[in-house]
Amino acid sequence: MFRNLSYKVQKRITIISFLILPVLFLIVFTFIPAMNMIWYSFTDWNGYSLTKRFIGFANYKRIFTNPANFKPLFNSLYYFFGGLIQIAIAFYFAVVLNSKVFAKNVFKGLFFFPYLINSVAISLIFVFFFQPQGTLDAVLKLFGITGMPQWLGNPHIANYSLAATSIWRYFGYNFIIFLGAIQSIPDDIIEAAVLDGASAWQRTRYITIPSVKNIIKLNLILNISGAISVFEIPYIMTSGANGTNTFVIQTVNTAFTLQHVGLASAMAVVVLIIVSVTTILSNVLIKGDD
Repeated sequence: MFRNLSYKVQKRITIISFLILPVLFLIVFTFIPAMNMIWYSFTDWNGYSLTKRFIGFANYKRIFTNPANFKPLFNSLYYFFGGLIQIAIAFYFAVVLNSKVFAKNVFKGLFFFPYLINSVAISLIFVFFFQPQGTLDAVLKLFGITGMPQWLGNPHIANYSLAATSIWRYFGYNFIIFLGAIQSIPDDIIEAAVLDGASAWQRTRYITIPSVKNIIKLNLILNISGAISVFEIPYIMTSGANGTNTFVIQTVNTAFTLQHVGLASAMAVVVLIIVSVTTILSNVLIKGDD
């Protein structure tokens, strides 16, 4: 019977057949939990009670009227500016390794390797790296530098240490993205610029950067959303102590430590809205620029 159908009908049936299972998983494990989370945000549910008392926008009012709830969100600025530094460094090395450099494939592998490691493993590695008399202090002593502060215990330094860990963790991803975009630039354009006497900086400024500007904007979008929703590194390395608490860590603690699942759900919805609005606006700007 299937053979008697037209090619277009067979094609549609095949596409739908392959999409049924992924769409089903998406609905069951993403859309339904998200809708439940939105519903919980309008209740005072504690996470285990059979009753969920509807309280309207009380949780959202509590979030926006209590400065303590939004204070951890400012720690995202450390990761945001750290991400900007990371993007700049990744772009620089992508430009350098796109040219003729000795053992550049080795450097590509070394740069991308940290991204392949699990965030938990990296966080544990850097806990030992930053601990008193740890790896970092030992290296600094070799250069005669002593009296080092507690890199994770000092509230004035801890966030910088965590942001540096995040830079090392995600540098390889941005590097590979930039390198792939740069390598897609036609060689004829570069060769013509070289024949015209353009320097390496001029080729980068007037050819490379305009050619990969959408990739730069994409990385900026990911940087903003990642800074707002940062969780693994500060949670594992400091558990949010010493002034390193983030909005997502506070959301988790509110839900599972304080057992205010309704309030935590409202906080998660706020993060979802911020990230969604940022992404949509960035996409609109990119399309408008095109």
